[in-house]
Amino acid sequence: MPTLFVPRESKAGETRVAATPETVKQLVKAGLKVEIESGAGVPASFVDAGFQAVGAALVGPDAWGTADIVAKVAPPSQAELARLKQGAVLISFMTPSANLPIVAALRERGVSTLAMELIPRITRAQAMDALSSQATVAGYKAVLLGASHLAKMCPLLMTAAGTVPPAKCVVFGAGVAGLQAIATAKRLGCSVEATDVRLAAREQVLSLGAKFIDVPGMGDMEDKGGYAKEQTPEFLEKQRQEVAKRVAEADLVITTAQIPGRPAPKLVSRAMVESMKAGAVLVDLAVESGGNCELAKLGEVVVHQGVKIVGIPNLPASVPYHASELYAKNVLNLVKLFVQKDGSLNLEFKDEVLAGCLLTHAGEVPHKATAEALLAGAK
Repeated sequence: MPTLFVPRESKAGETRVAATPETVKQLVKAGLKVEIESGAGVPASFVDAGFQAVGAALVGPDAWGTADIVAKVAPPSQAELARLKQGAVLISFMTPSANLPIVAALRERGVSTLAMELIPRITRAQAMDALSSQATVAGYKAVLLGASHLAKMCPLLMTAAGTVPPAKCVVFGAGVAGLQAIATAKRLGCSVEATDVRLAAREQVLSLGAKFIDVPGMGDMEDKGGYAKEQTPEFLEKQRQEVAKRVAEADLVITTAQIPGRPAPKLVSRAMVESMKAGAVLVDLAVESGGNCELAKLGEVVVHQGVKIVGIPNLPASVPYHASELYAKNVLNLVKLFVQKDGSLNLEFKDEVLAGCLLTHAGEVPHKATAEALLAGAK
């Protein structure tokens, strides 16, 4: 019987876990032996007893060396991957471009790595799309975080003491995170405007009751994977000019624009921040990939001329219970693609979803962009 191991996350600040009692029950039913490192779920409010009750075995860190499948959230450290057995399957976020030495080590150990951020954006893979599930959490939390830093309330209030106007919110990017931010800001009572480079986003923004900021010369800037294409400097300048006047009037700005494998586009300049009102707040969800705001700093809340720029990374880890529930279901659905009815593993990975997210396998790097980056680094 193949063994699936879920370790405690070792990365500082990572509170999520790759399995929940609900998904463990399904994994056991699928014919796997599930081992949970003691305490792995505690930061996300999943206690050991809950895992034991559905058939998981509580183990120590030595289980790394015997597991057929290891499911985790953050990329493994060098110490962790050294404990993986030869030929094991690793399921995790990997951020390949930022972790090339880790990728090389996994290749050398013959590990089959399924990188969660490489899940193809196709209809049948939606239940495994961890980028989307975690972006939903991040978009929600970004608005709450921003509202907590505001010196004013969000909704329109009509009181005996006077009328309180609604807070004005501007959202950059109407992908999964942006749409959730829009919906959350609307629920809080904000007046919301949003911008995106993809034409399809306009209808989605309007459906949530927000206003869409049109940019002159805007074309279809969505790639086949559903992501925004990298924009030209000329278009980005037009977008900045069109949005700048809204930003100047905004109380809360949420930026979510990211391009897979590339630095985040700079959308909010120092001048735009300096045009904002004292007490306004900007939450930069792209801070881990360089930031959409010129003044954002990773892990910090910067105050510039009375404006707060929030650069707190990994917002899903600040809502670990539901973030873990969603991520664990993504992992479960991915595992089901290569676990046979008798519980054995089919490690050929010919399924289009598995092939799309296969980062390393049998001593090779099937993911073309990462393989090219490794080759370039070796020269």
